[in-house]
Parts: sequence; C-alpha cells; structure tokens
Amino acid sequence: MIRTITETIQDETKKWLIAAGVAEGVVVLDRTIQPEFGEYTTNAAMRCAKILGRSPFEIAEALAAFLRQQGIGGLADAVAVKPGFVNFYLTIEAKVQHLSTIRGEDTDFGKNNYHAGEKWVVEYISPNPNKAMHLGHLRNALVGAGIIELLKASGATVVSDTVYNNRGIAIAKVMYGYLAHMKQAANIPTDVAYWVEHQSEWFTPEEKNLKPDLFVTECYVLGERDIQANPEIDQFVRQLVVVWEAGDTTVWKLWRYVLTLAYTGIDRTLSRLGTTWDKVWYEHEHYQKGKDYVEKGLQAGIFRQLADGAVLTNLEETYGLTDTVLLKNDGTSLYITQDIALTDLKKKTYEADKLIWVIGPEQSLAMKQLFAVCEQLGIGKRTDFTHVPYGYVGLRDEFGAFKKMASRAGTVVLIDDVLDEVKLNIKKRFTEEGKHDEATAEILGEKLALAAVKFAFLRSDREQGMTFDVEQSVDIHGDSGVYVLYAYVRTKSIWRKVGNPKEISYIAPTVLGEEADLLRTLLYFEGVVTKATADLSVHHIAQYLLELSSEFNRWYARETVLDGSDQEQYKLAIVAAVGTVLENGLSLLGIETVEEI
Repeated sequence: MIRTITETIQDETKKWLIAAGVAEGVVVLDRTIQPEFGEYTTNAAMRCAKILGRSPFEIAEALAAFLRQQGIGGLADAVAVKPGFVNFYLTIEAKVQHLSTIRGEDTDFGKNNYHAGEKWVVEYISPNPNKAMHLGHLRNALVGAGIIELLKASGATVVSDTVYNNRGIAIAKVMYGYLAHMKQAANIPTDVAYWVEHQSEWFTPEEKNLKPDLFVTECYVLGERDIQANPEIDQFVRQLVVVWEAGDTTVWKLWRYVLTLAYTGIDRTLSRLGTTWDKVWYEHEHYQKGKDYVEKGLQAGIFRQLADGAVLTNLEETYGLTDTVLLKNDGTSLYITQDIALTDLKKKTYEADKLIWVIGPEQSLAMKQLFAVCEQLGIGKRTDFTHVPYGYVGLRDEFGAFKKMASRAGTVVLIDDVLDEVKLNIKKRFTEEGKHDEATAEILGEKLALAAVKFAFLRSDREQGMTFDVEQSVDIHGDSGVYVLYAYVRTKSIWRKVGNPKEISYIAPTVLGEEADLLRTLLYFEGVVTKATADLSVHHIAQYLLELSSEFNRWYARETVLDGSDQEQYKLAIVAAVGTVLENGLSLLGIETVEEI
C-alpha cells in the first residue's frame, strides 16, 4: 500500500510539472527527518524553479494545492514549506494497514520488479590462489553477495562468477616455496622433475597440521622471502613461468598440485560463509585469446603499434583516459588483454544486459580503460559495464592508526581466524551466562559469529576504509548484527508465547500512541531496498535494521504486548511486522536468523 501511495504521489507530481512546462521533471521522495514534518518530502519545486522562472516556494505551494485536490488514497495532507519543499503526511489508516501488507507479503515484502526481465552478471572475490583468503577478500565477498541479493529482490536474473588468476609469477612463487621449504629433508633437491618421481618426500598440509590454503600461503611467503634475498632464486622462479608457458608436463603437474590445495582451502572458507558461484573462469584457459582482439583492433585502426612493436590503446582523445599497453613488444599479453577476451566471452555466454565487477578501488582506471576498449571493439557499451569498488580493510598499528595488510610481508588477518575468534568470544559468553550445552553452543556460536562478522563489514558504506573490531561486532547493545538478532529473537519469543497464530484480527486505532515512531520506521523498508539497489550497496539495509531494532526495543520497553487488552492483537501485528522486516533485511545481508541467543 505504501509503495502505491508514494508512486501515485510521484506520478501526479510529474503530471503537474509537465503541465507547468517542465518536460522531464525528476521527482524523488525522501523520508523526512522528523515526524512533525510528515513521512515524505520532495524538492521537485526547487529543481524546476529556474526552468519555470518562479520562486521555489511559490511552485511548492501550487504543487501542494494540486496534490491535495487529487484525493490520493492514504495521503492526509501535502504542505509546502520554505524554501521550496513539499511535505507529505500519511493517514493513520495507511500506516496501520501497512502492517497487514507486511504480513500478507511475508518473505516477499521488500521485493520489487524494477529490474524484471534483465540479466546481470556479477563477478566478485576472484581470489588469487596463492594464499588464504583474508579480510579484504571477505569484504569483496560480502559486497558482491549483497549486490546479488539486491538484484534478485528487484526481479533480475543474476549470474555470479569469479576468475581464478591461476598462472604467472605469483603461482610460480608458491611452486618454488613448496619445493624449497616443504621437503622433508635438507638434502632433497629443489627440482621439479625429482618431485614428480618422489612426491612422498615432501610434506602434505595434513603432515604440517595446516589447512590447505594456509599451507599454500606459507609456501608463497617463504618463496617471496627467498626471492627478495637471492637473485638466482628470482631467476629460477621466472624460468618456471617460461617453462609452464611452453607446456612442460612436469611443471604442469606441480602447478596442478599446488592449485588443488589452494582451491580446496578457498572452497572450505566460502562454504563457511555460504558463498557460491554459478561459474568459475580459469585464467589459463582464455589468457591467450586476448591477442586475437588486439590484432582485430590493429587492423581496424582502433589501436596503434609503437616503433618497438608494443601495441597501445587510443583512448585519450575520445574518452579522456590515459592510454595503456595491450601487448608488450615481445608479444606478451597483459591483464587488460585477457580481460577483453573474457568480457566478450561473458557477454556471449550469458547474453547479459549488465556486467558488474566487484574489484578494489586501485583498479578504477584499469576498469575504465577496459570498458572503453570493449566499446571500441563492439563488445558492448560502456553503460553495460559497472565497476563496484570497495574500501580497504586494514589493521591497527601500535598507535591506533590504519595500516594496510600485505600478503608478501605475511601481515594479513585471515577470514577463518576472525570467524574462529568471534565464535570463541560468543561461546565464552554462553559459558559465563550458563547458556546452552556444548553441541548447541557450537552450532549457535557459528551462526552468531557469521552474523556478527558479516554485519560489521556491511554496515559501513562500501567505499569507506574500515578496521574490524571483534568486541564491537558482538556488542548486544551497540551497532552490531547480534543486536539486530536480539530484536528478532524477541519478536519470535513473543509469538511463541501466543502459539504462533496464523491469523490476527484487530481494530485499527484512530490515534497512535507509543507505537507511532515504530510504525513510521516500518514505512521505509521498501524504499531503503530500492535505494540500496540503485547504489549497489547493502549498507543502507544494515543501517535501517539498526534503526528498526532500536525503535522496536524502545517501544517494547514502554509497552506490555501480552496484556489481555483489546489492543493485544494490534500490538502482536506490530511485533509480527517487525520480525518479518528484520528477517527479510537480514536475508539481503546474507545473515541467517536464529530462534534463540
């Protein structure tokens, strides 16, 4: 009902603007800051004042008068306020009826069809399989998963994919680190051919008591350390890449072995997070194909070849972008070269309308260059492609300042370590409070740890840098996922006490009391979902859930729900609506609800 009211207000406002002489009036309804100013407001009058040559307030008064005359159902009043806003007040009946809408739509409440009929592809995480996944990967994973859920809730068909950059110098460092540091005796040669025939002479992750991805990480860090100290080792590693490129079967066996360990570890972590992909692309399968596109661009005059043989883009004049090399003078391809091929492959494979890449901000220029080149080659329009950056996740140094993590230095915080620490913290609280047996504490502790960590990463604007605080993530009184879950559990507890009735019958009040602010907050969930989808950021959802939880707890503290009065059913309807909205919002964040804490 609320969506119908707001959309009708927008439609009628557009009609009035067109009649007044504004060809394409943009009408945005925002929630008002304070309830005394109504539920919604628009600045449409100020946006078109220059076009109409009238004062914003004069336009607002005329617009408000027009809207009052339209008899819009659920709209109690439209009031013009200086300097040129129009504030909208909804009827009590509309606010109360909204409870029935929420209950009727249940798990579908908050969904819309704004992207129905569209097909989107979201590439996210794309971890380098040379190390265990750290908190930077976690933020990428959660941002990407949130976007996928938002698009699905808006009616789109969504395909999730990832790319394993499974070749090159980084993987060769793992291979060397394994050969040099995981052998069981010092006299064993650091030799690929020898390893192929004597693999049992090297330690396995199980023998080192390490998870597969941590085993690979250790190989990488030790390999990097040796390379920095010894130029001959650096040359050995580079030669591994050359031999791999030539298709040497022994090197490929070692390559496959270390990658299998990496993939196994990554899959375990992602399974814990509840994250999956519909499609996995492997760099080694398509990286050579990019050269064909470069040749096509050369023949068409899109690219230019330098005197030394290198191939350069031609972007500055048309797109205002710095040009970049597509092929080195020795014919070696770069990341952009293979990304061109993969982008075309994606477009053709999925027949997608929109492609999204969730990648760090340091790649912003590279992504713009890729999109422009793809447009030049006719692969797709730049508007078909979207780069979604996200802020860095860092550590606190001894002075409390932000410090970026570095895999080469071994100064990273791993996803599994953080989840384990948070779970341990939660289980310790269970023990202190005398709650739950060991089996229940383990299961519930894992769910709450995931909720706490996910919410902590998603509550901030995705483009802001952040540090993770374990204590804050599980604060039951603060801005945390556990706080929101406590509110949800309270709604379920109340419902269990009355036997989880399927039907609620109540007389709507004519005057609102303590519940007024809570009902008002419930109005905005659908709009928040729409805004989050437009911004491709679920932090709007997280912030809204904190607000709703706070309003519910405040109302619950002042109100006795199960009082046997003739308003009990009405109050139960409020509880049910809050529970539904909290559950739907948490679902968009990828957080599973619990029945107890």
